[in-house]
Amino acid sequence: MEKKKGTILLFPFMAQGHIIPFLTLAFRLEKKGYNIIFVNTPLNIKKLKSSLPQNSSISLVEIPFNSSEHGLPPNTENTDSLSYKLSVHFTTISSSLEPSFRDLVSSLIEKPLCVISDMFFGWSANIAHEFGIFHVIFSGAGGFGLACYYSMWLNLPHKKTENFVFTMPDFQEGGNLDVSQLNPSLLEADSNDPYTNFNWKNLPNWINSDGILFNTIEGLDKLGLTYFRRKLGIPVWAIGPIPWPTSNKQRAGNETGEETEKFIKFLDEKEEKSVLYISFGSQNRISTSQMMELAKALVNASRLNFIWAVRPPLGFDINMEFRAEEWLPEGFVQRVFKDQNRGLIVPKWAPQVEILAHKSVGAFLTHCGWNSILESLENGVPLLGWPIAAEQFYNAKFLEQDVGVCVEVARGSNSQVKHDDILEKIEVVMGINEKGNEIRRKACEVKEMISDAIIDDEDFKGSSIKAMDEFLNAALSMNKLSNDVRINGNMSIS
Repeated sequence: MEKKKGTILLFPFMAQGHIIPFLTLAFRLEKKGYNIIFVNTPLNIKKLKSSLPQNSSISLVEIPFNSSEHGLPPNTENTDSLSYKLSVHFTTISSSLEPSFRDLVSSLIEKPLCVISDMFFGWSANIAHEFGIFHVIFSGAGGFGLACYYSMWLNLPHKKTENFVFTMPDFQEGGNLDVSQLNPSLLEADSNDPYTNFNWKNLPNWINSDGILFNTIEGLDKLGLTYFRRKLGIPVWAIGPIPWPTSNKQRAGNETGEETEKFIKFLDEKEEKSVLYISFGSQNRISTSQMMELAKALVNASRLNFIWAVRPPLGFDINMEFRAEEWLPEGFVQRVFKDQNRGLIVPKWAPQVEILAHKSVGAFLTHCGWNSILESLENGVPLLGWPIAAEQFYNAKFLEQDVGVCVEVARGSNSQVKHDDILEKIEVVMGINEKGNEIRRKACEVKEMISDAIIDDEDFKGSSIKAMDEFLNAALSMNKLSNDVRINGNMSIS
């Protein structure tokens, strides 16, 4: 049996959009010959057990957490079922895990080669260094979006001007932002706000890390990556995209199986690039009125096929059954199926990776979460952006203005939208027209860029493969230096 190269500990924030990239990274590091310790709260660990292949050696380790002690509903250990307000609160109290994490690291029999922690756990760098362990932050977000997030929270430039349009003082190359691109927590930010104080404490801690890993591509995301190299003065490695193992048919608790076959059968019956895939992710939702307008646009696009992964609109329990008769126009479902079976309405979840990889998909209407963006662009699928929260607004801006692979449809879950405007933008991206052709061409260019970045041949290694090797070599070098210091420090000189 091949000797393992060392142990790497991974510790993501308790949200599906954070856990999935960390788990894909864990699989990749395991494949490279490292022992993996994956740390999270008990209920998340329980859910993750079904995501590990039988032959995986990844150790799932629980860290204690009692949600009731922090003003959260009982057994709340993940943001997936929380309202926006409670999700923000959940993030601010995540620092309560610090003492338990220190105890966990100190109890390990073998000192890890490296700790890879979430961007929300900036405090973990000091704990790793207490034990002489190399530490990096791993961001599942893109470089540009996170650069905007970092700069906005530390500078609050929108609070220092009466204009609706402004620039970030330390990231002016990022261009102008509009107040409509800011989520409620930023608009309400002040020194009395817990989430503001959380960010003011957490973000400066990043400089204590030994580097940052990004699930992105150097050639695609250089603007944001360069910002962090300049701002923090620590190594920044673009190691993405990190693919979900093809041999693993389950994805962090979501079942595929027979359900996936239903989608593939639907897509196989459609013409190439004729299907619009619609999903706002696991946590983001639009309002009832917005849902109505989107549905009307789909009805009026008489020759458009679509798959829509729907969740209850804003204001309703995210886990309740979907009520098509209440939240969609009267007769919508019947009309879609009657009209040559041109649409699938799917409550909650759809096999996104498999759908986006199918040749029949011509565009993706998305909330612009970075995981979804990469999954789309890996397949050369253009984007229709409807950002709702966090750095999604900055991602949409970047993809439309800098990369040229996206058209923004709407902004936020409170804005007024009209079905005619939605339809017009769908037709721009999916139709045969000059702009649509250009967007598809650029999406194919990004697809090639991504493919080149992850080539791992004997005679050629892509930028993301090289970055991963550089990161691991840096961790190994620090570990060797730490061991040399410890050994020499214990030697007696006669």
